[in-house]
Amino acid sequence: MLDNLESNYDCSRAGEDLHQLKQELAERRGRGAEDPESQAVINRLENQINFILNKCDFNPSSLT
Repeated sequence: MLDNLESNYDCSRAGEDLHQLKQELAERRGRGAEDPESQAVINRLENQINFILNKCDFNPSSLT
């Protein structure tokens, strides 16, 4: 998970960051833990992915 995403995020890092975030998200989901802390981490990862997709004008369907 990235520590801090801000409006000045450098989109040149998006490919690497999205790959890393999606891998971590898949691992978290694969564990199947439904406790509130795990769900909060999953939500944060999803939010970070969506932030990068929106900020850098990616088409989400082209990245799956």
